[in-house]
Amino acid sequence: MKLINPVDKLKEIRRVREARPRQHVLNFGEQDPMDIISYAGMEEQPDHLVIDGQFRRTIFISGYPFTAEVGWLDSLTYLNHDIDVSHHIEQADSNDALHKLEKKITQLESMRRAKIRDNDIIGPEITDPLDSALTLRDAIRRGQQKLFHVSIYATLIADSLEELNDITNSLKASLSARLFYIKTAQYQQPEGLQSTLPRAENVLAQRRNLDSDTAALTFPFVSAELVQPGGILYGINHSNNSLVIIDRFSLHNANSITFAQSGSGKSYTTKVEILRQLMQGTKVIVIDPEREYQNLTESVGGSYIKLSAQSDQKLNPFDMATTSRSKEQLSAHAQDLTDVIALMVDGLNAPEKASLDKAILAVYAKKQKVAPILEDLYAQLEKMKEPELCKRLEKYITGSLAHVFNHQTNINLSNRLVVFDIKDLPESMRQIMMMIVANFVQNTVKLRPEKRMLVIDEGWMLMEHDETARFVAGLVRRARKYGLGVSIITQQANDFLSNKYGRAIASQSSLRILMRQDTTTIEQVTKEFRLSDYEKSYLLTSDRGDALIIADQQHVALHVTASAEEHPLITTNPLETPDKTN
Repeated sequence: MKLINPVDKLKEIRRVREARPRQHVLNFGEQDPMDIISYAGMEEQPDHLVIDGQFRRTIFISGYPFTAEVGWLDSLTYLNHDIDVSHHIEQADSNDALHKLEKKITQLESMRRAKIRDNDIIGPEITDPLDSALTLRDAIRRGQQKLFHVSIYATLIADSLEELNDITNSLKASLSARLFYIKTAQYQQPEGLQSTLPRAENVLAQRRNLDSDTAALTFPFVSAELVQPGGILYGINHSNNSLVIIDRFSLHNANSITFAQSGSGKSYTTKVEILRQLMQGTKVIVIDPEREYQNLTESVGGSYIKLSAQSDQKLNPFDMATTSRSKEQLSAHAQDLTDVIALMVDGLNAPEKASLDKAILAVYAKKQKVAPILEDLYAQLEKMKEPELCKRLEKYITGSLAHVFNHQTNINLSNRLVVFDIKDLPESMRQIMMMIVANFVQNTVKLRPEKRMLVIDEGWMLMEHDETARFVAGLVRRARKYGLGVSIITQQANDFLSNKYGRAIASQSSLRILMRQDTTTIEQVTKEFRLSDYEKSYLLTSDRGDALIIADQQHVALHVTASAEEHPLITTNPLETPDKTN
């Protein structure tokens, strides 16, 4: 079968139309099947083509910097517009390349000697290409490098000339920031179109010589995709509109951390994930300091637990969720309780920690069938003659906070979604309750391991005290053993990553969700997660709902999307949700 050049065919059709009456031209397609797949018409302009009402412009990369880095073609592959990119690579003959290099070296050496003779300054316009040519010549002679003729073309597609010009200027600015320069194929647009068609024909012939290492930096010439079997949909890939599907429980660990500015959509993203994890049978527990999950909880029939001084729902810090108390379990729980009580009494010194540890073990020894409560510990400390500790615990026993922590647990985690609302607690009590809830969840998952998520919103609160930060870091490290995935959501990236426990939590989270950052946080985030220049720019300019997801070592930019049925359940926009009195 003879291959027909589409551009030549278009020219033939145009000639026929000009030579025949209009009615005959309209019937021309009925006579030749090739007309069915050919363009209806093409208008040629010096810097663009108009084909079937679409404006197309072919550009090529004409200038390259002295050095290039991995992913320098991201500006082309991640361009959020219709674009066809063609990449032509032809290996050059080594002998011919060496001959041309020797000629170029001789020319540059002559220029350098002339500068020296005239006592002129020898600038980088001579030294840089001379050093490169010498290095490349020696590498080719040793067989370490080969030379390639590389041509990179892109055909931009738009619905109007104004849009086409905007896309062209945007791409020029993006590439010139990396010292790559592009030109329009002036008066060569048909040749440019042929060069980007999938025919492997370099008609435009705008070549640049690159060595093996530099040519390799242009690969892989594909956009990143992230699709894991059995995962949930997180959003739409910005680079190619594919679906981003991740199974966090198949990663190195199931923990995640989310950094985002206020208003960038971090809670919305978390609720989208929660809703879809519930569909997969995952049980979810949420610590909610801002009452953002109530509507979602009620919509799916979850358990919504308000923890406050007036609430009838109680959580006992001493509850180990089991009556089986091995020596190892009791020892670990005593250490966690020591950290909780240290928060409650504004810190403990070493002797006080030792006394408290003895008192905790003593009250557990007395209460064999049920969990002790805080007043039991208070009585034991009185018996041990620790008046200072007793004084600092009094407000939790007989004072204003007596009804918060001094009761047996009367809740359970059997529901598929359990939300702990701590908004009504005083600001100073929220960290304590967050730690108690996390400890209770840890004891529960140890007793009954299954696929669960623990979501801690406003996680920056946990970094304010070493006790809470150390506890959560330990929980994140051990979570995988019990099928638990811990999700930390925070907007204070700098404070979090400046803390040694915060960095430990970030390093132990295989799933990182980065949303819009500002100039005060971007440098720390870029350094911590080793982001590229493109990713850094993306996080500074991203819109609400845009995110950069890092799953183990895979980086994908996406937009988080919810269906029309999901959106009303998870939005907190007061203009979209009915007012509820609480």
